[in-house]
Amino acid sequence: MIDFAGLELAQPILRAIADEGYTTPTPIQGKSIPPLLEGRDLLGIAQTGTGKTAAFALPLLHRLAEGAGKPHRRQPRALILAPTRELAGQIGDSLRTYGRHLHLRSAVVFGGTPIRPQIQALAQGVHVLVATPGRLIDLMNQGHVRLDAVEVFILDEADRMLDMGFIRDVKKIAAALPARRQTMLFSATMPKSVQGLADGLLSDPVRIEAAPAATTVEEVEQRVLFVAKEKKRALLSDLLNDEGMERVLIFTRTKHGANRVARHLHQSGIQSDAIHGNKAQNARHRALRNFRSGHIRALVATDIAARGIDVEGVTHVINFDLPNDPESYVHRIGRTARAGASGIAISFCDSGERANLRDIEKTIRQSLPVIEDHPYHAAEIANDPGPAEHHAGRKKRPGQRRRNSRRSWRSPGKAA
Repeated sequence: MIDFAGLELAQPILRAIADEGYTTPTPIQGKSIPPLLEGRDLLGIAQTGTGKTAAFALPLLHRLAEGAGKPHRRQPRALILAPTRELAGQIGDSLRTYGRHLHLRSAVVFGGTPIRPQIQALAQGVHVLVATPGRLIDLMNQGHVRLDAVEVFILDEADRMLDMGFIRDVKKIAAALPARRQTMLFSATMPKSVQGLADGLLSDPVRIEAAPAATTVEEVEQRVLFVAKEKKRALLSDLLNDEGMERVLIFTRTKHGANRVARHLHQSGIQSDAIHGNKAQNARHRALRNFRSGHIRALVATDIAARGIDVEGVTHVINFDLPNDPESYVHRIGRTARAGASGIAISFCDSGERANLRDIEKTIRQSLPVIEDHPYHAAEIANDPGPAEHHAGRKKRPGQRRRNSRRSWRSPGKAA
């Protein structure tokens, strides 16, 4: 594997990379950076945690560093679109980190915060604009930003962008860009809708895959606990009484569900908070800050709010509700076991979620081991294969599913 020094990046960027202690690019960085430095369009299939932000940020900064000059008022030279405020903020942080030795200006704009400071930043001029689609459309409509000078357009997490209903905004933004530009599109999954968007935006792109679609992080120990729906909150409290669960990210299907779970944990004496789209931006920042610092042990989140959040040291991910989309399961459990660490993913499954579990196991090509040694184990749910399996003619006997009765949520790879 080539090191960063062999990628022919500008020296100020290599200095910043060295400052962070990085020497070797991740697979997606090693594959993406050379063609991007040549000006090629790129279609990147990569999950979070693969290093994709640096994969596009480093060649972008390299390009802008060559004759950067003073930025023009309201006319950025590069545009990065992200689906969520949190991801946009993290991309902005990465640009500042890797560009610390360059004379480049960047700004991050998103909704939920006052627009006036964002207008002022654009009026002063920025080289790189990182934006969520809704706020960018607002700024365009008010005449505070023009996109006719954009040389590089980057669309991050395109699948989530479409899931959140931003397709019209994305197309409107793309229509305002110059035809001659370099374009990059990154997505964790490649459904037909994303492929169609890519076909309309990219010109003869290089296609890069960081990992096979829907593969789970190998270091994550995955478990399923069968439990009646009305017992889930009691089970969650029971698990979190174990102090070995140091930093826990809990996923619910809905915003109201996240609030209910966080409220229940607080009443049980467990420091927690919730993060979702209905929360004010300052509340979301506060919850993330407290989770990162350890002031709260548990953060309850919906898929949209948590997408792109990178918090070090998450020991456990708990799927309080199984997701309807098996791809979301892969993204959820990828929040733990990052940067070479180990982690545990625990999924609750009630009687109405058996089909979701089957879809997840089909996607990840393995059966999740069952933990039976807990006070709320529902044997009738565990032993009922569900109508879909009956209809398929499967003769799966009760107990045929792989079981593991260890209380293995305590710490990765250790029994009680």
